[in-house]
Amino acid sequence: MREYARARGARLRLSIATGQVGGAYYVLGGGLAKVISEHVPNVQVTAELTAASVDNLKFLRAGQVDLGLALGPSLADAYHGTGTFREFGRVPVRALAVLYIQPMHLVTLAPGIARVADLRGHVVSTQNPGSGTEVVALRMLEAAGLDPDRDLTRERLGPAQAIDALKDGKIDAFFNGSAAPAPAVLELATAFRGEMRLVPSGDLLPVLHERYGAAQFPLAIIPARTYPGQEDDVPTVGSPTVLVVDEKMGEQLAYEITRAVLEHTAELAAIHPVAKTFTAARLASGSPVPFHPGAVRYYRERGVL
Repeated sequence: MREYARARGARLRLSIATGQVGGAYYVLGGGLAKVISEHVPNVQVTAELTAASVDNLKFLRAGQVDLGLALGPSLADAYHGTGTFREFGRVPVRALAVLYIQPMHLVTLAPGIARVADLRGHVVSTQNPGSGTEVVALRMLEAAGLDPDRDLTRERLGPAQAIDALKDGKIDAFFNGSAAPAPAVLELATAFRGEMRLVPSGDLLPVLHERYGAAQFPLAIIPARTYPGQEDDVPTVGSPTVLVVDEKMGEQLAYEITRAVLEHTAELAAIHPVAKTFTAARLASGSPVPFHPGAVRYYRERGVL
């Protein structure tokens, strides 16, 4: 059991599980660690490089981290002990903030791939094991009528590795769940301006809503000109990205962390632009798991709960 009491004058050391290099979780998680460390008294937070959502939730249950970023579908599985967590067991997790709706980037250089169903027969990376992106990508493929293990050749590469593989012609497309602009995708779009394309996936939402519910998979739009050469809006499958903690964290500490995140969004936005969208109403809605009592107290004070 983690100890969250702060002795007078002592510095409480916490860790936040983020994601892989090339993904937004890694960048934003580092920003969150910095802001919390600077604005919550006597707290020092270290950002941990991880495989992302699924592993973050497992680390939280094991007491190896104190905070984490997690994608909605994986978070729901963890809370209920279903899906990926059926054998691992329930995670005693609570939400502090729903930071943003993460669009799924399906990236390709191949001209014949215009929708998810066109991935049949291709070599595709569904992202690395332990990521929430992989969970969502597999559900998207199934919603498109594809068997991920039979209808395509599947690789499991992190964002940076997927970029290299696509450049070298070793894969035809890759999934990358990330706030836009995604660092890895921006790098590729800059190098292959006009050749890189984002494949729309919004047509899959009715099937995903029927199977999993609308809350886990809202519509997300990647606005035109987010990336060099991208002239049109791209409708995609979205998933909420949630800042989570162990349910045992003290109410006051959870309150102070939530307040620091929301009241210092300008500092976070200088690290990743997605923080420009942070509002109390945004952060307090759409979580697939209950909010921590400390977060609830803060949002009630702001009049949004």
